[in-house]
Amino acid sequence: MNLNHTLLSLKHVEISYPSSNGVGSVTAVKGLDLELQQGEIGCLLGSSGCGKSSVLRAICGFEPVQKGEILLRNSVVSSPITLLPPSQRRVGMVFQDFALFPHLSALENVAFGLQRFPSTQRAPLAIEWLKRVGLADKAQAYPHELSGGQQQRVALARAMAPEPDLILLDEPFSSLDIEFRERLAGEMREILKKNRITALLVTHDQFEAFAIADQIGVMAEGKVIQWDTPYALYHQPINRYVADFIGRGVFVKGIVQASGKVNIELGELVLDPGHKNAVGEEIDVLLRADDIQHDDASPTQAEVVRKTFRGADFLYTLKLTSGTEIFAFVPSHHDHAIGEKIGIHLVADHVVTFSQE
Repeated sequence: MNLNHTLLSLKHVEISYPSSNGVGSVTAVKGLDLELQQGEIGCLLGSSGCGKSSVLRAICGFEPVQKGEILLRNSVVSSPITLLPPSQRRVGMVFQDFALFPHLSALENVAFGLQRFPSTQRAPLAIEWLKRVGLADKAQAYPHELSGGQQQRVALARAMAPEPDLILLDEPFSSLDIEFRERLAGEMREILKKNRITALLVTHDQFEAFAIADQIGVMAEGKVIQWDTPYALYHQPINRYVADFIGRGVFVKGIVQASGKVNIELGELVLDPGHKNAVGEEIDVLLRADDIQHDDASPTQAEVVRKTFRGADFLYTLKLTSGTEIFAFVPSHHDHAIGEKIGIHLVADHVVTFSQE
């Protein structure tokens, strides 16, 4: 039996700010809807300025909403006529810069959030939460003595210690080295899941989002375009924007065949059985880097025009005979020169298509 229930609900939320010239207002969030279940980790994913941080601030109670309502455990905490103070929402926050007190030890930073407990209980509780994030041995260390990842875990322990209903994380990995972000996101997911914490984070980095979240909302221009699992976002994008935003890919031209397939420059792909395209119709087919496989024996050739070394593999930009450029991940022991032609073939299992605009 599924015991999950809705912990956070946003219904038709609109958030506006005064315009920079003092005349009128600018709408940052427009008619936003989302639900987060007890124990889930959600993520708002989008480019800078899409409104995702405004949503966090409204959930915290730092910003009012002009329309719609925000509910926590089925109780309205924000609406045009309701604004429950942040201190009464049982919502924890991990800020972009962690916001640790530099003059306090890790233990004291965590204990600071335990003001509602008797003073004699704060240190033991703080130690317990440092144990839960694997930092009991750093209890007496000050923030400047900790690595960025350790500071992040102290900030997370401080947010979790008061046992809030919900934890919000604002770009929690942005100040860390890029090569560590995905690993640290995975570690944070383990900590949140182990402690059965419900969380919502915002980020512009899809790899962080995929590493930590159960549900992801792709945002643009103040709206959630698709709220779905990472797998569904990648393989079943609802529109071109999501398809283009998630994963590294390009659209190539295709012609629908009578056999339920689509013919593209590189060969044929099987269409989804539910497709509604007419035979002979020209459609756009999304090809991602993992849909193309390097194959020395293949008669299909493509020219290497750019390459990015990623350690285990290269990300090649390849030019087809028509001049169309596509991407391909190629194991790093295949180090081809710019201008060289290499053999490739299609390995796409999930075909994403859209009618031509």
